[in-house]
Amino acid sequence: MKKNTKQMGKTNWPVTILLIMGCVTIFFPLYMAVIIAFKKPSEMTNDIAGALSFPSSWSFDNFTEAMRVTDFWNSLGNSLLITALTVVIAILLHSLAGYAIGRNMGKSKFYKFAYLYIVSGMFVPFAILMMPLVKQTSQMGIGNRAGVIILYVVFYMPMNLLLYSGYLKNIPLALEEAAKVDGASTWKTYWSIIFPVMKPMHATVAVLTALGTWNDVMTPLVIMSGTGKNTLPLAQLNFQTQFGTNYNLAFASYLLALIPILLFYLICQKQILNGVVNGAVK
Repeated sequence: MKKNTKQMGKTNWPVTILLIMGCVTIFFPLYMAVIIAFKKPSEMTNDIAGALSFPSSWSFDNFTEAMRVTDFWNSLGNSLLITALTVVIAILLHSLAGYAIGRNMGKSKFYKFAYLYIVSGMFVPFAILMMPLVKQTSQMGIGNRAGVIILYVVFYMPMNLLLYSGYLKNIPLALEEAAKVDGASTWKTYWSIIFPVMKPMHATVAVLTALGTWNDVMTPLVIMSGTGKNTLPLAQLNFQTQFGTNYNLAFASYLLALIPILLFYLICQKQILNGVVNGAVK
């Protein structure tokens, strides 16, 4: 008994060191962002000690100026609108497509082909699509926020379809068979039974889609150029000029943009963890 207790209390130093290195790798950039955001431009020095040192006085002046330069509330509203609509539409459409294809691709070659065709979109680089998309959205009159939302829904469909169809394997067919015996249609079965059961995967899809949409620069840049409707990442390009970058204002703006998506992740985290636990138990 004493031997087992001694073995359980033994520290696995290689794993511990790797975990410490991973934590340092993650927290060091965050530390730098916070420190620089609160520093005055005169405190920015080229030596390492000056870059790592705390600011002489903690001030929110950089945050105030960053909000003014980026037209923060307007840019935040555009980012929230695009991200929220993209997430809602993606969950509704992609979960439905994942259910239809996931339940039938083992019985039908058509659904199997559709699954492989859609998932293959994950391997198409955006650089190849960029110029044709700019021309097509312009010709169709959707070179605006609506066009960006439509493109995001299409871009994230391959990944989300892969996630939903994979998660469906953890949902027993007996649930649908029982609903069918009770007289429920396929549509009723999906919305009343399957859709609520997939709540952990909805949270996962929502977080991944929201992160990609919130931080994306290229799609709004090439589609919404000249519309005056900047998202936060687009507005933050104002800090980068031909002659340099205002790091103090830039990092202050990055921290402000981090808060909404961080709160969204914390809200969805419980459902994601529940999905991981349920998947592990099954």
